[in-house]
Amino acid sequence: MMNMELITTAHWDDKLWRSIEPVYREAFPSGAKPEGILRSMLDRGIAYIHAGLIDGQAAAMAVTGMIDGAEGKRLIIDYLAVSRELRGQGAGTVFLDLIIDWAKKTNKVQGVIIEAESGSSETHVQRIHFWEKNGFILTPYVHQYIWVPEPYQAMLKPLEQSVQVEDQGESLFRYINAFHKKAYRPPAK
Repeated sequence: MMNMELITTAHWDDKLWRSIEPVYREAFPSGAKPEGILRSMLDRGIAYIHAGLIDGQAAAMAVTGMIDGAEGKRLIIDYLAVSRELRGQGAGTVFLDLIIDWAKKTNKVQGVIIEAESGSSETHVQRIHFWEKNGFILTPYVHQYIWVPEPYQAMLKPLEQSVQVEDQGESLFRYINAFHKKAYRPPAK
């Protein structure tokens, strides 16, 4: 079992960000939110940054948010990345488990939602496989955003028996879109 320390913050921490930023940039060379947007998300209290450290070194990072809906509280995983040299060794699963344990204890979340690029390339298949082996259910609904070319599908990990996908996954995008809308909303003056 890999010994990983989880650091979670709801406030911008330059030192922590500088330690995990290389993992973020390596995993998301394009399509990643700019640092200013991430900083604004934390400043407005709508997101958390998580760092997974092994022997004090950044091994993984994530950006998450909480969304309340009619069906209860959900954790949205906006980004999750593991350093390239640790991929395929269980670090992602250990890190994900730490984040989910934190979310259940601190925020009583009932389900976890991610959106994955919908595609059939080897990279897409590997990503979907990672989430499925960690208990996420791929929904058939394919969502096309107007501002990005690739389509997405939502995945749900129920943390309580009452949490399930009632439709083809379209309802999960209500949570995802609410989170994105908050993320990109300009800060109040």
